Amino acid sequence: MELSEQNRTSAVKRLNKTDILRDFQVSFFAMRRLVSFPWTFLEKDLESNKSSDLISDILKQTCLHPLCRKFPPSVRFRRLFLSELIRRLEAVDGDPLDELYDALAEVVGAEETAECYKSYILPSGDAVSLLENVALISEGTTGLVTWEAALYLAEWALDHRQAFAGRTVLELGSGVGLTGITICRSCSPRRFVFSDCHFSVLQKLRNNVQLHGLTEQTSPAVSVEEMDWTAATEEQLKQIGADAVIAADVVYDPDVVGSLVSLLSKILRCPSSGVPPEVFICSTIRNQETYGGFKQQLEKAGISHHVIPGPVSHVLPYNRVSDIEMIKLYR
Repeated sequence: MELSEQNRTSAVKRLNKTDILRDFQVSFFAMRRLVSFPWTFLEKDLESNKSSDLISDILKQTCLHPLCRKFPPSVRFRRLFLSELIRRLEAVDGDPLDELYDALAEVVGAEETAECYKSYILPSGDAVSLLENVALISEGTTGLVTWEAALYLAEWALDHRQAFAGRTVLELGSGVGLTGITICRSCSPRRFVFSDCHFSVLQKLRNNVQLHGLTEQTSPAVSVEEMDWTAATEEQLKQIGADAVIAADVVYDPDVVGSLVSLLSKILRCPSSGVPPEVFICSTIRNQETYGGFKQQLEKAGISHHVIPGPVSHVLPYNRVSDIEMIKLYR
């Protein structure tokens, strides 16, 4: 009986350790704020045995992982992360760990850049790695980083893969590509068209798409197109022939809402094979007046909508305090 209880306790500890290592890994590669990491478990482990074994395992899943060598998070972030590990180890007089100090030495003198990689680990274990700008706003655009609604929409897609399987998907305002690449990797679309209009965003988007080996010749067939919402024509939309249209975090500026609604009207008037495409818009509601104005303009254009209720599976790391709403449009 006692042996059985010991086995159960040991199994729970192994399970907890596995979960904690994954939490560290997922948070590290997505460059989450350090306060969101599961430090409490590490503290208890260090206090109980003074061993640096868990920190060694954390290092193998983060800074020493092959993904970090290929697509490293920012120098500053890695330096802060390693310094925090050292601080917690030294606070309990834990066993010295040479590889921890070696890893810090590697980044202390490294040059910081305006760009870095963020990697989002999917349930399959695959990673969507994106080159993003460190600054939230740079080169006159917010499109060079991943925002919460894109992560939410990616999670929704993972929960509703049938909405994209075998279909031609058009994404408006693709940004750096997180949602679209996730759908291409996990939801089996027939074709996927990324689109944006800002030169720097398109350049980074093309790079990120290429990082994942997605081209017109792959399955799915993938293209990146420049699309100015004010200039897109019905002919251009008919050539794309989308069965599904998605957009994330595109309702943030009242000055562009009118052109967005005009484009959505054209999309719903240009059905593929006589069937209107399914249109999904996911928004972080930062300004209720702007978002409400968007819905009013949809109504004036004869476009109805209904809210798609949550929740979605929590598989990607981001701030879930934000008010995010997803709607489906139809005439």
